[in-house]
This record gives sequence, structure tokens and C-alpha cells, in this order.
Amino acid sequence: MSLNKETKEKVVKDLKTHKNDTGSPEVQVGIFTEQINQLTSHLKTHKKDEHSRRGLLKMVGKRRRLLDYLKHKDEKRYEAVVKKLGLRK
Repeated sequence: MSLNKETKEKVVKDLKTHKNDTGSPEVQVGIFTEQINQLTSHLKTHKKDEHSRRGLLKMVGKRRRLLDYLKHKDEKRYEAVVKKLGLRK
């Protein structure tokens, strides 16, 4: 359950803060969000896949920690990412 190259490049292109940005919190949150969406759709059809469910919960936790970090560092950037990705909160 990994992202294909085109999807990942699209997410990075939409959220990067400068030309060579691939690891800022915004980009990482975007990549996690895309992976979470894919895993969620996978788990709708494969209800008993507990290993993937555990991975999904770990990803959600990592994304939450990154968002908390971003909110603590710069609330404007946090609000922009949440709005762009359509996340609740």
C-alpha cells in the first residue's frame, strides 16, 4: 500500500514551500493523508485485514503529531494545510 510516483509528485507539487521541498511538515502531512485515504478504501473491501488496519492507525498518529508540531511552530501554515487537505479540526 504505497503511493505511486505520480501521485506522490502531485502531492509534493501542491504543498511544497520552496523549489526543492520534499520533507517539510506540510508535504509529509499531504503524503500521509493520501496514504490514509488509500488504506481506508482498501479496508472497506478487506474488513479483516488487521495488519493494514494497524498500519493505518500508526499513520494517523504520525500525521496528528506532525500537525500538532506545525500548529505549535506556525499556526498560519497549519491552518493553510488543514484547509487545503480538507482535514477536520
